[in-house]
Amino acid sequence: MIIEHIAIWTNDLEKMKSFYMCYFEAKCNHKYHNPTKQFESYFLSFEAGTRIELMKKPQIPERDNPKTEMVGITHFAFKLGNEQKVDELTELMRQEGIQIIGEPRRTGDGYYESVVLA
Repeated sequence: MIIEHIAIWTNDLEKMKSFYMCYFEAKCNHKYHNPTKQFESYFLSFEAGTRIELMKKPQIPERDNPKTEMVGITHFAFKLGNEQKVDELTELMRQEGIQIIGEPRRTGDGYYESVVLA
C-alpha cells in the first residue's frame, strides 16, 4: 500500500504551490476550478510518486492560532538524502523569509531534521 496523496487546505493557493515547487522540486498540474462550489486545487507530484493536493475554498475557516499544536496531522517530512542538504535547504528558506521553528538537529529517533512553517 502507498499513500497516493495528502490534501491541504490553504488560503493562498499560489504561494503554497510555489513553496513546494521551489524548495522540493514538485511538479504541478493545471489548476482545477469548480465555480459552483468556489473550489480550486492543484495536484503537486514528487519524484517518488506521492502527491499533495493543495485546495482552496472561501468557506473553510482559519485555525485560531496556526502556530499552536492541535490534534490531527501535524507534519509530514521530505527525505533530502543527507545532513548537508537539510542544512543548505534550511538556510535557503531562512534567507528567503520562511519561518524556521526547529533548527537542523538529530532527533532522539535518529532523524536529521529542521522544521519550517509555510
